[in-house]
Amino acid sequence: MSIKAGDKVPAVSLKHKSADGITDISSNDLFGGKKVVIFALPGAFTPTCSAKHLPGFIAKADQLKNKGIDTVACLSVNDAFVMDAWGKDQNVGDKVMMLADGSAEFTKALGQVLDLTDRGMGVRSARYAMIVDNGTVSELFVEEPGAFEVSSAEYVLSKL
Repeated sequence: MSIKAGDKVPAVSLKHKSADGITDISSNDLFGGKKVVIFALPGAFTPTCSAKHLPGFIAKADQLKNKGIDTVACLSVNDAFVMDAWGKDQNVGDKVMMLADGSAEFTKALGQVLDLTDRGMGVRSARYAMIVDNGTVSELFVEEPGAFEVSSAEYVLSKL
């Protein structure tokens, strides 16, 4: 079953790589007491994700924060090393937190699995964005397979 607006975000641990190494970040810590925009995508370094999705959120991060967003986070079913390398490649800096869901635990708990096994990519995350207010989903924007519209930074910004 897919998560929906009004639901609490499941308690799952994600990974983040910083200069101090790889750390676990609980979803409770990530979302608790904050307003967060998290967007997920099928994979780091993939065409739409690298050309449009992540760059849009980098470009709009300050505008999102001016609308009351405390954290902008990018999530993918990749490991923390890949997410860190992709963030550096995209010049993310401190605008977007790069989160790894390497075993797809968060993705599965949300009901946002995209099975790309037939393409040799395994289980990935569907493309979506959501606004989470103190651990509760206030808005969820899930893309149809192959689409990129409602999970864009521009679209999310228009809903704040």
